[in-house]
Amino acid sequence: MSSTISIEVPLEVIHATRMTPQELRRELAVCLFQQKRLSFGKAREMAGMTVWTFQQLLGSRGISIHYDIEDYEEDLATLKELGRL
Repeated sequence: MSSTISIEVPLEVIHATRMTPQELRRELAVCLFQQKRLSFGKAREMAGMTVWTFQQLLGSRGISIHYDIEDYEEDLATLKELGRL
């Protein structure tokens, strides 16, 4: 079972950034990945992107993919949860 939380972002902030809520979510995911607070799989999931498109986004920004055994195991668990393994 998946649960979510909502974060309130003032409309002024949305307008100031000239970004959609989805773009803000993607930026947060990239930032958390870059800070090593989220694995590649979880950041990609949060960004709502495919593996390939998320890799391309990171590459276009010069962000290296730090993918270790822990990330691999987390991705395997996610795939099992989704019934894809």
